Amino acid sequence: MTNTKKTIALISGANQGIGLAVAAQLAKDHGYHVIIGSRNASAGEQAVATIASEGVSISTVQLDLASDDSISAAVKSIEQQFGVLDVLVNNAGVLLDLDKTLSTRDLFSQTLETNVIGTACLTEACLPLLKKSELPRVVFVSSRMGSVTCSLDKSTLYYETDYKAYDSSKAAVNMLASNYARILEGSGGLVNVACPGLIKTKLTGYHAYGGTTEEGAKRIVELATLEKGGQTGTFSDRGGEVPW
Repeated sequence: MTNTKKTIALISGANQGIGLAVAAQLAKDHGYHVIIGSRNASAGEQAVATIASEGVSISTVQLDLASDDSISAAVKSIEQQFGVLDVLVNNAGVLLDLDKTLSTRDLFSQTLETNVIGTACLTEACLPLLKKSELPRVVFVSSRMGSVTCSLDKSTLYYETDYKAYDSSKAAVNMLASNYARILEGSGGLVNVACPGLIKTKLTGYHAYGGTTEEGAKRIVELATLEKGGQTGTFSDRGGEVPW
């Protein structure tokens, strides 16, 4: 087991996009040891190389949210190396609603498999290690599109866009966060939901009006670095509170 006093953080889906920006900021600006969770092992290694060259503490673990074996192996590796997990950022997600080749059943099945079921399985698997932390923090990366209140607001940017599967999955992610806020309350855990906003990433098709991945990482990093007694059970973005 590695003897380290660094804060240990695992970020799912962190080999690119917002996840990679979160990893870089936590490692560079806050001195965390960051573990990049990547479905593709070689992609994870490449991501580590882009950040490790700057002398920060970072590693990677193969992590496929659709595989219980992969999740189990990843958590076991973290336990063997560090014995604890201080921060979990549930960042991995998919947006498949614009793929018209998928049937309704396949669309919802594939979306929920990653965004909800895989996220739940990873969080539950990490729970024993999080409870060993002096200050466990969990950040669920969600979206305003998962807000029931925003979904009924006709002035919302994507009001007319048909993202039923994605929206439903993020609403479910919000409920997961609510439950884990309750579960970790007795351990002093801080569990919050962050909306990164519209960001130029592969998931959004590099939307022309999207912000940078560094901007998308901002609120996630703030919640991942909360101090003892900080907020918990909240849903917010860079601008403040987001209605559930």
